[in-house]
Amino acid sequence: MQYLSCKIESQTALVTIQRPPANALASDLIIELDGLMDELETDNEVRVILLHGEGRFFSAGADIKEFTKVESGKDFSKLSKRGQDLFERMENFSKPIIASIHGAALGGGLELAMGCHIRIVGENAKLGLPELQLGLVPGFAGSQRLAKFVGSAKAAEMLLTSEPISGKDAVQWGLANRAYPDEEVLDQAKKLAFGIARKSPVAMKAALELLSYTKHGRFYDGVKREAELFGDVFMSEDGQEGIKAFIEKRTPEFKGK
Repeated sequence: MQYLSCKIESQTALVTIQRPPANALASDLIIELDGLMDELETDNEVRVILLHGEGRFFSAGADIKEFTKVESGKDFSKLSKRGQDLFERMENFSKPIIASIHGAALGGGLELAMGCHIRIVGENAKLGLPELQLGLVPGFAGSQRLAKFVGSAKAAEMLLTSEPISGKDAVQWGLANRAYPDEEVLDQAKKLAFGIARKSPVAMKAALELLSYTKHGRFYDGVKREAELFGDVFMSEDGQEGIKAFIEKRTPEFKGK
């Protein structure tokens, strides 16, 4: 694998994102992670998956430079659906997936974390969906999952301000399960994973399947519409200006077109 590494410890697959400097979620990384899920799903030695990032961040977002290579809104919607499908697969996975979040989980990075069953965060980690800052909208089901975790009012605040929240606030808002000092996050996440791995795989699979019934039909309608709007907004003048401004490291000038 080019962007991921995986080792097995105490019946737990420790999966590390290795795409410096920000562990950005490029298409190749998403495809690679999907392939790894194929392997881990059938590996009887693995009962739990623990996902974390190498370096300073869990994942600081999508690969914005990759966006400049997309030629149409339809292609951008396909990019969106690829991430949506993977994170939906993860949320419905037959084995528990835990995200160990340090530094930052922003944009696509937070959407990846929200696709996991459990999120353990550093107290000072930054979690947010800053897409509107670029004249875009979330594209990997973030608009739907965020509201599910924190409620529509807080989700609206996070989306419309583009301001991240701390790991401590993420726990209070329901976005994360537990927060620890930054240097303890991975060890605490491992401790949790190793404890869960001692449970019956049969019972865990059944419990995770039952949890999937809590999602209603409107969630999937929203995810489908998100992919469509992801492409539409990308092709707007504001969307193109936001991406260009990000690449040029300047403040975008949005015109509402």
